[in-house]
Amino acid sequence: MEATDGVEEAVAAAFREEWGQVVATLIRVTGDWDLAEECAQDAFAQALARWRRDGVPRRPGAWLTTTARNRALDVLRREAVGAAKLREAAVLARDGGPFDPHDPDFDNDSGVTDDRLRLLFTCCHPALPIEARVALTLRTLAGLTTPEIARAFLVPEATMAQRLVRAKRKIRNAGIPYRVPPAHLLPERTIGVLGVVYLLFNEGYAATSGADLLRRNLCAEAVRLARVLARLMPDEPEVLGLLALLLLHDARRNTRVDAAGDLVTLEDQDRTAWDRAEADEGAALLETALRRGRPGPYQIQAAIAACHVTATTAEETDWADIAALYGELARHVPSDVVRLNRAVAVGMSESPEAGLALVAELEKAGDLAGYHLLPATRADLLRRTGRMGEAAEAYEKALELVENDAERRFLEKRLAECRSA
Repeated sequence: MEATDGVEEAVAAAFREEWGQVVATLIRVTGDWDLAEECAQDAFAQALARWRRDGVPRRPGAWLTTTARNRALDVLRREAVGAAKLREAAVLARDGGPFDPHDPDFDNDSGVTDDRLRLLFTCCHPALPIEARVALTLRTLAGLTTPEIARAFLVPEATMAQRLVRAKRKIRNAGIPYRVPPAHLLPERTIGVLGVVYLLFNEGYAATSGADLLRRNLCAEAVRLARVLARLMPDEPEVLGLLALLLLHDARRNTRVDAAGDLVTLEDQDRTAWDRAEADEGAALLETALRRGRPGPYQIQAAIAACHVTATTAEETDWADIAALYGELARHVPSDVVRLNRAVAVGMSESPEAGLALVAELEKAGDLAGYHLLPATRADLLRRTGRMGEAAEAYEKALELVENDAERRFLEKRLAECRSA
């Protein structure tokens, strides 16, 4: 046992590191999501008192899992009015010693023994709506409370609570298995899991609506989940590519807004304030992923992010390389948003007029109608050509569509500059 100093910090650290593992293990052995969360919460509450008295254990995760297991056993024994409940209690009580969360007797089909990975694949099952997948992942693996998740996605707490209840009910009623999928389904299901983590990071990095551009807690949780995936699936290049991408973006996070919370464009950011250690880690992970010889969308996006982060000044950015990478990304992800990003890169590498021609094609297609960044991109390219009147009209259109307050203030500033030119 360690000294009792810093017990609250030790419990907080254990919560960040162990919550997902404890809940995942209890869900596996009880099949009851609510019971697992309740008993995990009780274990962390007990830790505050017991660790202050006895000291912090050498293996906090094992202590917490055993304590939560025993709490679940007590609950099941009290409720054991039928054979099924008695069997669940027997499973929990089968070992007298510390509980092993990596029991190799489970999930033999996949060969995976980490409950967190099972839980992540279950939370991200394609039978669940995407909003439910994200919410359930945050609740069970990251330990965010229902009010915290509701605030993060700007929905009423009651709405988020209903979303979580419906997701758990769907898992139970549809018999969604608590496991990593078999080998023939793993590639497509892994992409779905990565998509949830990516969506979570994006919502934290550039919030779609609300007062703040950044929601740092969402970014941090996404990076943490990506690290878990990378530890559990180190030979999957797209898993490494996703973690590399998030780290390369996260390295710039603190320079994306100023002290007033206003947006700072990439070319105006203080590059000396970027987190160089995080950027270097992301670049190294990208190299490792690319050596696998199986490039995919996350690796390509990470390569684009690396082009920005490795440029010591905005003028040194290799926009031609970025445009080529976006062209390659469009082959993997035929999205108009990707094509819009390529238009920006072409506008920077060739000429604003060349970028405007690509933007015009997207406007004609109409699939991005209602997307504020389409007129905002057109406005920026027009501004760079000196066509301030047309740029002002495009900024006005973007302002009609934008929902994030920080982005709105930035567009208003640009509009004022065009009008005064």
